[in-house]
Formats: sequence, C-alpha cells, structure tokens
Amino acid sequence: MFSNSEEMLRFIKDLNVEMLDLKVIDLHGRWHHMTYSTRYLKESIFTEGTGISLSPYPGYRAVNQGDMKVIPDPTTAFLDPFYEAKTLSVICDLYNNDGTPYERDPRRIAKRAEAFIAECGIDAESLWLPELEFYIFDRVRYGSFIWKSFYEIDCDWAFWNAEDENSLGSKLPATGVGQADAPRDRLFNIRTEIVRRIENAGYPVKYHHHELGGPGQSEIEPHIGPLLKMADCIMVMKYMASNTCREYDKTMTCMPKPMHDVPGSGMHFHQYLSKNGKSLFFDEKGYAKLSGMALNYLGGLFKHTPAIMAITNPSTNSYCRFGVGMAAPMNLFFGESNRSSSIRIPGYAENEFEQRVEYRLPDGICNPYLAMAAQLMAGLDGIRNKIDPTAEGYGPYDFNNYELPEEEKAKIKSTPSSVEETLAAIQKDNDFLTAGGVFPAEIIDTWVKLKRSELAMIKSRPHPVEFELYYDL
Repeated sequence: MFSNSEEMLRFIKDLNVEMLDLKVIDLHGRWHHMTYSTRYLKESIFTEGTGISLSPYPGYRAVNQGDMKVIPDPTTAFLDPFYEAKTLSVICDLYNNDGTPYERDPRRIAKRAEAFIAECGIDAESLWLPELEFYIFDRVRYGSFIWKSFYEIDCDWAFWNAEDENSLGSKLPATGVGQADAPRDRLFNIRTEIVRRIENAGYPVKYHHHELGGPGQSEIEPHIGPLLKMADCIMVMKYMASNTCREYDKTMTCMPKPMHDVPGSGMHFHQYLSKNGKSLFFDEKGYAKLSGMALNYLGGLFKHTPAIMAITNPSTNSYCRFGVGMAAPMNLFFGESNRSSSIRIPGYAENEFEQRVEYRLPDGICNPYLAMAAQLMAGLDGIRNKIDPTAEGYGPYDFNNYELPEEEKAKIKSTPSSVEETLAAIQKDNDFLTAGGVFPAEIIDTWVKLKRSELAMIKSRPHPVEFELYYDL
C-alpha cells in the first residue's frame, strides 16, 4: 500500500512491475478488472483517471450511457500473487466524465457514510471487524437447463466418503467440529497461505480456524480497522481465498447455505465508534458496559433490520442459513455473550478501548461497502433519534432462546424470513439510508429491481425437491 501515486509509480519502476491491474466493483459485490502495461503507463491515470465502460456492470449505467472513468486508489495497491508477470493490483473509484464521483459507486457510498458521522455532530470514526466464513471443497458441479437442474459438492474428508477404499480415517461429521485440530483439520496449510497473502496485501489478520461445518467450513478474522479499509479487506480476503484454493485444486464459496443440514456461512460484523483510541460505546456502569450511545446505536440497527437485510442478506440462499442450532439466530434481541441473539455483546471486549457490538445476521455474498454503510447509517439514525432498544422489547436477554418454550419464543421479535420481505421493507424504510446523500435515492429502486429479477429466475424453475414431493401425485 502507498500513501500517494508518486510512491506507487516509484515502486513500479524500482521493482520492474510489468502490469497494473485495475479492480472495480459492481453493485452486486463482484470485482471486474482491466490490466494496463506499465511500459507505456501515463501518470495521468492516477489524477485524471482512465476510461471504462460500465455496461457489463449490473445496476450501473445502460450501454448507451456506459462511458465512465476510474481512478486507482494507491492506498489499496498490492502485489498480486496469482499472475506470472509481476503485477500490481489496485482498487479503483468510479467517476463521471465531469470528474465528480459516480453516485452509485459502492466505495463512494462507504466514504459518504463515514463522513456522515461528523455531519451528525459526532467526533468519532467507525471501526469494524468482519468475520468471514466460507467452505472449501475438493469439487463442485452445478447447472440449470431446460431439461435438468443439478448441483454436486464433494470433499474427501467429509463423512459421506467414509467408505472410500483409500480412506485414512479422520472423516468429519456434518457439524460440531469448530476449531478441529489436525489431522481432522486438513485445511490448515491452505488457510495459512491465504492469510499470508491477505497480510502481504496490507491487511493484518488476527486468526484462522476450522469452523463448525465438517465438510470444509473455515473462518478468517482480520484485525479491527476503519469502515472503508475493512470493506476493501473483505474483497481482498475473498480474492485471496478463492484464487489460493484454485492453486490447491480446490474451490471455495461464501454462499450462505451451500449444503442442506450443515451449518451455513455468515459474516458477523463487530462495530463501534471510537475517539482518540477509546470506544464511545463503553460505560463502566451500563449493562454489559454499554454506553447510552451504544444502546441508541443498537436501537437503530434493530429498527431498520428488515430493510438492512435486503442489502446484508441479498439472496434467496441467505434465508436457508437461519435456523435453530445453526449459529444463525433470527431473534431480534441483544445480550452479553449470547450467541442465540442477533446482536451479541462480546464479553471478552468489555473495556474502554474495544467495547463493541456484533451484528450477526449478514452473510459473505453481500456487497461489503453497501452492507457496512447500511449498518452504520442505521446505527447513526438510532443515535440521532435516541432510539431505546430496551423500551422496544429488544432486550437485553441472557437466556438461550433455542431452549425457550414455544409460547415464550413467540414473544420475541424476529427478522424477515425471505428476500421478498426485505425488499418490501427497504422500499418503505430507506430514509435512514438516503440521509445526507449517502445512498442515492435511485439506487434503492435499482437494487430492488435487480433482486426481483433474480427471484423471477429462481421461481420460474422447478426445484429438485418438488419432484420428490409432487412427481407421482
């Protein structure tokens, strides 16, 4: 990473970097790239930008209005470990041709969300820690056609391969193997190599481990950092994980629920507001040492969760992940060290430097810039309007919600259970997002249209289970 373009150009020259790879995100959260030879690289690319067509980017401009500019952000540059030619990859910002930031650029929205903190009269920065969960498999096949639809996943160490004649044992069950040790954990070397590459790109990692899901579920957790940097970090983590797995002849996915009846993969977000190195969410006398500001922040998250989930849980597959015993609670309450709640107050971080809240609903296929900006805007709305989560019935509760009698469970508010519900919610509740011009108003309609087009694709196709249920009726 570099502080300015001059440092980056000097690095390119001194290390004989051959290619400059420009990475640009689309609205869904997928990177695209184009690569420039450094032999004839013009310095103006870092000031004036370079032309790009946005027509291949879902949710951006139509083909007849597709010309835009991108400008590389030198602070995001890293030597790309996956190309034979020495290549420097760098994340870019999108600009209109008149030099103004493109209003739908997710990085611009994240930056505006950070700036909105000061506009709310709060002297602080927003700090984040995302927990990225994903599965690593040996093989995957899938397809959807007129005459057939299928998917097939395999990994050699999974329980369904117990009868393999070449088996050496140490097969893992469907769940319950969090932090399994070697030889049961066969993915240590891959995860370690992923972590090396994430850190070489400039993002310190706290730890990695095998997660609950036996067929290859893993987790990588970076250190805490500012919102924009940690959104960049998520993109880099996914890039390093997916490409490193390819090098090992394996495949990875952040799909929330790639298999039935095994734990799903989420992306929990730890978050708080900090000033001069101290958390504004800390109060020695508060419940779980939470300050009044923290409670109001929680109030905003709870109030706007149905709308937030349209962005943080953007797929039909996202709602297959939730369920009892799957470490993915849909219960809208908070509690200290309570993993049956949608917002947990981590007991190990209750001090004036790290006091935080953990929002446990999102998953890893969200666009991280939009997802984090939406959560922050909801929290700030709670602070601005002094929303009290305790008065609204959101806790705090210290019981295990999974063990409550059904009549008691029914009293606890729950999240939406489908994309349709969240899309309806965000259409009704989006003023907190558009406040201060953070989310452009038209992006809400665009997002809803994109997601409803996905729903139409899924609903128009028969599901394999439908054959089991109805074929011979």
